[in-house]
Amino acid sequence: MVKVRLVNAYHVRNVPGRKTDVEDCQWIQHLHSVGLLRGSFRPDDEICAIRSLWRHRDNLIQLATVHLQHMQKSLDQMNLQIHHVISDLSGSIKASEETIMKSLVGDYREEHLFVPRQSLDGYRRYQKMIQDLDKEVKRRMVHLPSKVDPAVKPLRKERNPRKTPRRTEPIDLRLELYRAFGVDLTQIPGINPLTAQVLLTEVGPTMSRFPTAAAFCSWLRLCPEPKISGGQVLSSRTRPTKNRAALALRLAAQALHKSQTFLGDYFRRMKARLGPAKAITAVAHKLARIVYHLLTNQLEYDATIFQDQERRAQDRKRSRILSQARELGLHLVPAATVP
Repeated sequence: MVKVRLVNAYHVRNVPGRKTDVEDCQWIQHLHSVGLLRGSFRPDDEICAIRSLWRHRDNLIQLATVHLQHMQKSLDQMNLQIHHVISDLSGSIKASEETIMKSLVGDYREEHLFVPRQSLDGYRRYQKMIQDLDKEVKRRMVHLPSKVDPAVKPLRKERNPRKTPRRTEPIDLRLELYRAFGVDLTQIPGINPLTAQVLLTEVGPTMSRFPTAAAFCSWLRLCPEPKISGGQVLSSRTRPTKNRAALALRLAAQALHKSQTFLGDYFRRMKARLGPAKAITAVAHKLARIVYHLLTNQLEYDATIFQDQERRAQDRKRSRILSQARELGLHLVPAATVP
């Protein structure tokens, strides 16, 4: 009886002779109260408010990018090969003045000039909206409870500082995240302040809703879901998801392809063995476990804990190379013993 009512509650539009929507909602609330139906994860109200603003910020960035694409198309129509000089129309220019002047030689037509003028106005309008939204996000983030006092426990030096200066931001995002989390997640390779901000807005500053790291990774859908029949595993794939926190961790994992760290080496090993897609999932899963461990225990990221794993990985690699050499009839001698 419970299963039948659950089907009616979730597929009220497809079941003939169903009850009203009000009765279905009351039945779902009853199932919640007796523990037969678990509620979905939802952060606290103050986090949900910041999450709504941050998601709207992503929409504004996408709309501003459309105007940049319109400007690029107009330049191409005027045969202005400026993309050979400027890789990003919204970025800085490192080319010389002479090179820039040569790239501006083209077929200027009035109808093509009208479009970039309008697109530039639209781009600037969205940038102004993003700045106003950042101020609102700052106003709300400063009211979040503090887990650490930066004056007592200062924020550590940034792991990978940018070579080019950042634009003027209305909020020191890294400092506010450190105060809200109590831990500097940007010390983890691959995770930047924007990734940590997505984790804050989508999950919250604590992991109290998730009893274990496995439960957190399952919610992110970064763990395989094996299909077993007769004791045999038919398939083992991760379920598709649109979870923004999982997407942020996947992007962080992809950024480790050239990192000279343990996580970078782990990504390259997984890529060589499983392929790029599965390697990204595996590294994102490891990043999720690291984040869970740091936030749950309020510990700073320490790369030395991976030294034993790195040593074991090097031993396995050495054994594999020696085994391949023996199969080819070769004998390898360590370089330290060669005169």
